[in-house]
Amino acid sequence: MSCSVAICNSPVFSPSSSLFCNKASIISPANESITPALTHLKPSAASPSSPSAVASPKSPLRLRLQKPPTGFFPTPSGLGSDPGHGLGTVNSPPGGVHKRKRPAMLNIPMAPAGFGAPAAAAEATPREERRVMERDGDEFSVYCRRGRREAMEDRFSAITSVHGDPKQAIFGVFDGHGGAKAAEFAAKNLDRNILEGVVGRRGELGITEAVRHGYLTTDTDFLKEKEGRGGSCCVTALVRDGNLVVANAGDCRAVMSVGGVAQPLTSDHRPSREDERNRIESTGGYVDTFNGVWRIQGSLAVSRGIGDGHLKQWVIAEPETQILRIEPGHEFLILASDGLWDKVSNQEAVDIVRPICLGTGRPLLSACKKLAELSASRGSFDDISVMVIRLRRFI
Repeated sequence: MSCSVAICNSPVFSPSSSLFCNKASIISPANESITPALTHLKPSAASPSSPSAVASPKSPLRLRLQKPPTGFFPTPSGLGSDPGHGLGTVNSPPGGVHKRKRPAMLNIPMAPAGFGAPAAAAEATPREERRVMERDGDEFSVYCRRGRREAMEDRFSAITSVHGDPKQAIFGVFDGHGGAKAAEFAAKNLDRNILEGVVGRRGELGITEAVRHGYLTTDTDFLKEKEGRGGSCCVTALVRDGNLVVANAGDCRAVMSVGGVAQPLTSDHRPSREDERNRIESTGGYVDTFNGVWRIQGSLAVSRGIGDGHLKQWVIAEPETQILRIEPGHEFLILASDGLWDKVSNQEAVDIVRPICLGTGRPLLSACKKLAELSASRGSFDDISVMVIRLRRFI
């Protein structure tokens, strides 16, 4: 079974994307002819022959307002003569210019989502605009929480049984920047490209090369897309023949619990890493800091990932891969975006997940939610995606 789920101010991408919001409109009456014109009374200059101005010993000028002329303006069909309807018996000056009462304001309430016609609009809301996406299962769960952006840019994928074999699976978390296009594309294609590459491969070198080919192929295919803008960090975990194959490009991270001790299986790809900075500068790029964040060409805060065509010379899709045999002491694996790891340490994450993962009667999803909520409570504005996978089922 495969799923790709949609999960918008990201600290990764410096230029802020446009914000969109839907606002309820005030609906005005369709019949514009009943909108009244505003009339203002202004004193006119007095002339000796004008009967409207009369001298007064106490005032140099006294204005006398003319009595309104009388007349009758017929009521439109369907409205009574009661002024409360907005039209009725009104005064009409000679010359046919009619003075009308302002109609009562139309107050049209907006029905909440799930009631009547607006429910269809709620169903049509793009997935990336939803605030929370989640999936709960016995062997793995994932929870994705939108940050301060208007749209969710994180995605995840999971194939829990490869070719009908429950001992083989592949999982991924994808953190988009500059839009969700790259993360969406990677979630739909990267796992398939990796699985196609590992067919017939044996040994660590063969598997590592297959994973590398899967990442590079996904990157090349995305850059060919007409709407292929932005980029995405990726972390994947392939379980095959009792081995765990973890790879990443960017700052999504994989952390494993070994007897309650946090063991990171990936290293974040950021310009602050000395080897990454040297690689970028040796190919003609530059790295500098802005508000304490290291960025490539003053723009991007990650040095590897899918997409980012305008920076492809320096932002490569080459993954780093680690392969290890799953042992009884390997309890669970956490895959998460930097929205979690920027605020929560590896060991803290393991300490929170372990009692839930190893206990009974508590859903694994609650552990994912606890981690996301902890990061948000510490001030994370980014999208937060957390996936927890039990490893003992694969032994």
